[in-house]
Amino acid sequence: MSTSTEQSSSVHVLCPACRKLNRVPAERLADQAKCGSCHRPLFSGHPLEVDEADFHTHVRMNDLPLLVDMWAPWCGPCRMMAPQFEQAAALLEPRVRLLKLNIDDAQAAAAQYGIRSIPTVLLIHRGKVIDHMAGAQNAETLVRWVRSHSV
Repeated sequence: MSTSTEQSSSVHVLCPACRKLNRVPAERLADQAKCGSCHRPLFSGHPLEVDEADFHTHVRMNDLPLLVDMWAPWCGPCRMMAPQFEQAAALLEPRVRLLKLNIDDAQAAAAQYGIRSIPTVLLIHRGKVIDHMAGAQNAETLVRWVRSHSV
């Protein structure tokens, strides 16, 4: 039986492979956490490319803050920022989950979140947008921006 102290120090993390919800002790996130169902790593140090349904599932179920790159393949600045977003993932995981959402395939989500230009990154925690930032950013700026929000 778990106590409320144990529950409050656990984090719900959605498995990127099988999409099962895992409860991981917060202090063990960096210990190469694996999914209890499929046994694959919960974190890879790389952003996850998600479709609209997976995006909404991550927003609804993850306790981790989400840094979401709203992008499109035809967007030059988006392609320019992609390696920087990749570097940010290596620095921010496992405390933050990084997602890439192609707005050409997720127009309802783009409208829901008021995306007017791309690339735009959203910082979402427990279903709420904490902040957003438009324009191509380097990895250092992304990491500093996320950490400034103390999520």
